Amino acid sequence: MEKKIINDYISSNKERFLNELLDLLKIPSISADNKYSADVLKTAEAVKTRLIEAGADKVEVCPTKGFPVVYGEKMIDPKLPTVVVYGHYDVQPADPLNLWDSPPFEPVLKKTAVHPDGAIFARGACDDKGQMYMHVKAFETMMKTNSLPCNVKFMIEGEEEVGSPSLGPWIIENKEKLKGDVILISDTSIIANDTPSIDAGLRGLAYMEVEVTGPNRDLHSGVYGGAVANPINVLCKMIASCHDENNHITIPAFYDKVVELSADERTEMAKAPFNLDDFKKDLNVDDIRGEKGYSTIERTGIRPTLDVNGIWGGYTGEGAKTVLPSKAFAKISMRLVPDQNSHEISELFQKYFESVAPKSVKVKVTAHHGGEPVVVPITSAGYIAASKAMEETYGKKPVPTRGGGSIPIVALFKKELGLDSILFGFGLDSDALHSPNEHYGLFNYYKGIETIPLFYKYYTESTK
Repeated sequence: MEKKIINDYISSNKERFLNELLDLLKIPSISADNKYSADVLKTAEAVKTRLIEAGADKVEVCPTKGFPVVYGEKMIDPKLPTVVVYGHYDVQPADPLNLWDSPPFEPVLKKTAVHPDGAIFARGACDDKGQMYMHVKAFETMMKTNSLPCNVKFMIEGEEEVGSPSLGPWIIENKEKLKGDVILISDTSIIANDTPSIDAGLRGLAYMEVEVTGPNRDLHSGVYGGAVANPINVLCKMIASCHDENNHITIPAFYDKVVELSADERTEMAKAPFNLDDFKKDLNVDDIRGEKGYSTIERTGIRPTLDVNGIWGGYTGEGAKTVLPSKAFAKISMRLVPDQNSHEISELFQKYFESVAPKSVKVKVTAHHGGEPVVVPITSAGYIAASKAMEETYGKKPVPTRGGGSIPIVALFKKELGLDSILFGFGLDSDALHSPNEHYGLFNYYKGIETIPLFYKYYTESTK
């Protein structure tokens, strides 16, 4: 009976739930670009308002050295367990704008082959406003139907997309406020809408920027070309040297702490549904490439990587300008696996990159943000509750998977709060996260709102 009441409430409020999310998506809360600072703060206030309307107490926009954390709670009985919900309200930059089919902050609904019921196209639709807002609406649903079975605390930050630099200090200062039993996060994906899954691990991250400087000014490529080093040419060779012919990373000691999965573990991973032809078709590529000796699933889940995220220098405007640039730049990220450490890997990268630079250039390496890899135990009460909840709403038991992305604060939660995180995502890898035309299926949005209350139910029952 309780389930029917919850589902009836969701059904009767679907249009409002959607419109509220669309309003949130219209705000360009880009944390990486200072010109959007006012919009990031505006989004924090909007999240605060929605939490209050949903029934949360002690809702506040908590200042940090950067963008604020929105906190709210509902403590119904201190003897009951407490679920701490984490999410983020900031989004990635929308560039390149010319590749969007519709403006990134003017959300539109469109049907697709993957989302026949429709999807919301907007920056942040899936990562993470849509998934974060599922929790707000699931909480509202439990409050309005008198079915909230335990305590809940919300911690919604505004700097996840830039590495959460302010969240760590804020957590350390607010450990008492954040006391709970489990962290619940929806910022990951499922295998497919007919194949639910729950991430049992995430890769870590080390994000670097490199600057290669040659001559003291831009030069005429006819007058000086062939006589001095071209920083762009040099940088490209340096980057290329980071991989061998088997796409194995060549940085000395890079793999020293990588935990190798056993043959049995790899066999279990291979049972996850995956169609290589569909994978290639979705990306419009004729072939795949990766570390030799590993499958596509393994390459994106249990193996470390090194990738260039951006490269620039010289003249990139319209038409031609025959210039030999003074400088060249690149942004490079490395995804890490247990037991690699982001600080150690950053140092190894810097040492290697400086060592392969010819004397004809100068190299500057800057470490930006990073985070540690994590493994979530699938035997925990939280994971089992999430599995039961998904099995009930999807009609089949979810598959444990390893996420290829990084959520740096998951390791932080374990270290500072002693809490495991349940990676309860409902998006799809094909939803174009961080890319033009990011979207989130209406099926996924509503399925999340329907499933989250069941997590609370099963988790509370498991603690009795």
